[in-house]
Amino acid sequence: MAQAQSLGKKYIKAFFKGFFVAVPVTVTFLDRVACVARVEGASMQPSLNPGGRQASDVVLLNHWSIRNYDVQRGDIVSLV
Repeated sequence: MAQAQSLGKKYIKAFFKGFFVAVPVTVTFLDRVACVARVEGASMQPSLNPGGRQASDVVLLNHWSIRNYDVQRGDIVSLV
């Protein structure tokens, strides 16, 4: 019984160590590198949501291109 409690504490400790490493890394990645966004509505048709579908498209927003001023004609830019 004592060994099971020790094993349980070991797994909980490992979980929290991983959690406290993974959350800051994920937040930094989403803030600095890229994030995922959903595009809904008719404002971006026909490039996104073609044919008047009610479904939404999912896009990857690349933060590096904006930081390096690597935006070209034809690129879609999202502003918050």
